[in-house]
Amino acid sequence: MNYLRTAILLAGLTALFMAVGYLIGGQAGATIALVIAAGMNLFSYWNADRMVLAMHGAQEVDERTAPDFVRLVHELAARAGLPPPRVYLMDNPQPNAFATGRSPEHAAVAATTGLLQRLSREEVAGVIGHELAHVRNRDTLTMTITATVAGAISMLAQFGLFFGGNRDNNNGLGFIGSLLLVILAPIAAMIVQMAISRTREYAADDLGAQITGRPLWLASALTKIEGAARQIENIPAEQHPATAPLFIINPLTGAGMDNLFSTHPATENRIAALEQRANRMGQTGFDARRSDAAPSSHGPWGNAPQHGPWS
Repeated sequence: MNYLRTAILLAGLTALFMAVGYLIGGQAGATIALVIAAGMNLFSYWNADRMVLAMHGAQEVDERTAPDFVRLVHELAARAGLPPPRVYLMDNPQPNAFATGRSPEHAAVAATTGLLQRLSREEVAGVIGHELAHVRNRDTLTMTITATVAGAISMLAQFGLFFGGNRDNNNGLGFIGSLLLVILAPIAAMIVQMAISRTREYAADDLGAQITGRPLWLASALTKIEGAARQIENIPAEQHPATAPLFIINPLTGAGMDNLFSTHPATENRIAALEQRANRMGQTGFDARRSDAAPSSHGPWGNAPQHGPWS
């Protein structure tokens, strides 16, 4: 049912793109928008992962440059029954992470340096489990295409402000209509994008908890990331707000209009669901959730156990 809902929402996003094209250029505009949307989806299928990683300044790392983190990702991927993804780090103080890629065989997992500095190894494992769940559920392609189309709708709406008000345009949009288009089209795209993101986040939380076997690791991580994301600006995300739903927690601080609607489910609801799963598994409590359980200044990676955090 979730996949059907996601497909319907993606179709709605494409229809919105065509509607914006129609308001700008009539029937011809809608046709051109459809062709552009098809081309963008094809382009996104092959290239959007590289585009998103480049937008956020992600640098690929390996067992030589980040051995403990790469080993953790690969061990969790093995537990999830996935091929080892490419691993990236973003030089960004805000703790956060996302996954991208058109398929499990072409997936990438990216984390910020802030994530490794502020979270314990167990919490990072919970985050990576969540991102690998997106990979296994094939959400990464859907969310990356969604981000691409949503961003294009915003740009097309702004284009319409300059060209949609032409009196010779047979669609009768006019300047006022163009102005409304600029305001309402990105909001509509954001609502659809938000619905797709929320549909997939709960599923990824649940599967991610199954991958690590410890739901409270992710619950603790969400608590810390949510608190830090409200205070620490993620500049690349603010510059490219359409990519916000890719992250495990909304990376936007809310300083601008782009955070008018939340791109993610309420964190407290996600934590409650994880705690319920932990209770069903007979697990209670996790020391990392205490306020005095901050990681050491050198991060949790220098003397991490080589056998993984889940044994």
